[in-house]
Amino acid sequence: MDIIRNPKEFQERCWNWRCAGLNTVLVPSMGFFHEGHLRLMDAARQRAGSAGKAMVSLFVNPTQFGPSEDLAAYPRDFERDRDLAESRGVDVLFAPEPEAMYAPDAGTWVEVPSLSTGLCGVSRPIHFRGVATVVSKLLLLAMPRAAIFGQKDWQQLAVIRRMVRDLNIPVEIVGHPIVREADGLALSSRNVYLTPEERRLAPEIHAGLEQAREAVQAGEASAERIVAAFATHLAKKIPAARIDYAQIVHPDSLAPLECVDGPALMVVAVFLGKARLIDNMLLRT
Repeated sequence: MDIIRNPKEFQERCWNWRCAGLNTVLVPSMGFFHEGHLRLMDAARQRAGSAGKAMVSLFVNPTQFGPSEDLAAYPRDFERDRDLAESRGVDVLFAPEPEAMYAPDAGTWVEVPSLSTGLCGVSRPIHFRGVATVVSKLLLLAMPRAAIFGQKDWQQLAVIRRMVRDLNIPVEIVGHPIVREADGLALSSRNVYLTPEERRLAPEIHAGLEQAREAVQAGEASAERIVAAFATHLAKKIPAARIDYAQIVHPDSLAPLECVDGPALMVVAVFLGKARLIDNMLLRT
């Protein structure tokens, strides 16, 4: 596996591969890999095939962190990440420094306001502007045939899909199912912030989503009642938790729904100790 830190070198390598007709697949990441990241790499390796190239970017993007967020504290372990990526058959690990990705006077942003202002965008108002900008840069550098993102960050995935569509970027955006621990907790680099007791209780978030899906399957259609039941469940099972948001939305437009009578996604963000945990579940497809 090659490690490339210079964006121009990475771009030349990737464009040469694409011009040669190779099947190239990118997994964008911020590192501190867990099993969820590794499953994305496995999917990239499989999708690229034995003759193609699987690429992973490892970049803790400063522009998607607000002033009071955890950029400095975000977990990092480059040596471990390097070894894990290599063990999954990755061909190139792109790991630039921030100053290589952003000029000192950089002033260009990519935004998808219609999908970015609600949900996580309420408490993280600049987050998706940073995400859309850095992902567009990564896609233009790598120009992959496909890029794979986890569905745990469903809003992020929706933003990226809309951005790629609107800007006619020639890449297929692939959503990969959420990878969970055996007890249901969605894997996240921020799970390291949980204390042992918080970690024991955190799976109740997923349990509450499961109950919401079961309620819909039993005939419940009121989004208000489903969300209220989730809040009641969390208050009973994790009294210390604080709900940032819990909503039922359309999976593509992210528009809030009042009635679950068609495609519906329940999305939640919950503060638990030092961690802010997000999760989601399709209630109807």
